[in-house]
Amino acid sequence: MHRTSFAEMHCSIGQSLERVGEWWSPLIVRDIYLGLHRFDDIAENLGISRNLLTRRFETLIGDGIVERRVYQERPPRYEYHLTEAGRELVPVLMALMAWGDKWATPPGGPPVRLVHNECGESFTPRVCCSECGKPVDATTVTALRGPGAASGPGTRVLARRDDSAYGRDDSAHGGRDSAHGGPE
Repeated sequence: MHRTSFAEMHCSIGQSLERVGEWWSPLIVRDIYLGLHRFDDIAENLGISRNLLTRRFETLIGDGIVERRVYQERPPRYEYHLTEAGRELVPVLMALMAWGDKWATPPGGPPVRLVHNECGESFTPRVCCSECGKPVDATTVTALRGPGAASGPGTRVLARRDDSAYGRDDSAHGGRDSAHGGPE
C-alpha cells in the first residue's frame, strides 16, 4: 500500500499535521507559550536532544510558527517566540489538553489549570461555533464540501459527497460551510 505524506494531502488537517504533527512540535510550542524562550531551557524541560530540538526549530521557523530573536550579540544567542500563527495554534493545543484531561489524565490529575484573564475563572476549553457561540461536537456539525474540495488524498470522501442529500449546498450558504461546518 502506498503511503501518502501529509504534504500531499488536499486537507487542512493534513497540511496542519505536516507543520506541527511531529511529536515534539506541540510540546515545543507549549513550552514557548508557557514562557520558556531559550534553547537550553526548552531542551532541559522536554528532555529532548539538542540535535532533535534544532531540527524541530528549523521546521517551526520555516513554517512561520516560531521566530528566532537575538538576545545576545557575542556570541550570538537567540530566544524563540511564537509568531501570530504560533499564537493561534495555542487554542488548538488547549483543546487537545482538555481532551487529554478527560480521556488520558496523568496520575494526580491535570497538571495545568487554565484561568481566563477577562473573568478570572478556571475553565475547560471548548470548540464553539464562530457564528452563534454554542459549543460544537461530532454530533452537532455536518461537514460539507468546501471550495477547495478535490478528489485527492485527504478529501476524497468530501469530493464524492452529494451535499444535496443534506438539504443544502455550499452556494446557498456563501461557500462558508467548510469553514464553519467542521473538519475536512
